[in-house]
Amino acid sequence: MKQIRIHGRGGQGVVTAAELIAIAAFNNNKEAQAFPSFGVERTGAPIEAFARIDDKPIRTREHVYHPDILIVQDASVMAAVDVAKGCDEKTIVIINTSLSKDAIKLNLPKENIFPIDATKIALEILGKNIVNTIILGAVAKSTNLFTMDAVKKAIKQKFGGKSQELVDKNIKAVELAYNM
Repeated sequence: MKQIRIHGRGGQGVVTAAELIAIAAFNNNKEAQAFPSFGVERTGAPIEAFARIDDKPIRTREHVYHPDILIVQDASVMAAVDVAKGCDEKTIVIINTSLSKDAIKLNLPKENIFPIDATKIALEILGKNIVNTIILGAVAKSTNLFTMDAVKKAIKQKFGGKSQELVDKNIKAVELAYNM
């Protein structure tokens, strides 16, 4: 089983990111679950969401304390939260930042850290700082948990009822992140 923990701030689509990961995994015939962890937090407060992916049914429902994959959608939460808690030398870290991996202050192997300037891509393509779909492209590329076709299908499933323009922009952003 692969366990994923996502850190970000309220209003940034952290919960949607977990849901999209689970949908993409389902689209690749995997078992998956996604769920948030937050209480009375407000927009901008640090929050977490979790996802699990496996080939067999997933029975556990607890938080992800030892992630195989750590996603940080907003690097500023690192000043308030120990995002690396429970991580080990095998944990893959995908972080939204303009910093190089050498400049990222995490006590984890640099070869497992994948920085991506998702904010830049989001502002250029989507026109707002919502990076959840862009991060999904980076997850697909760095982990091989699901295919890009599964990601595109997940975006269509999640956002298809809103507008075709929104779907097209998100797919374009995901492809750009995947190919970086």
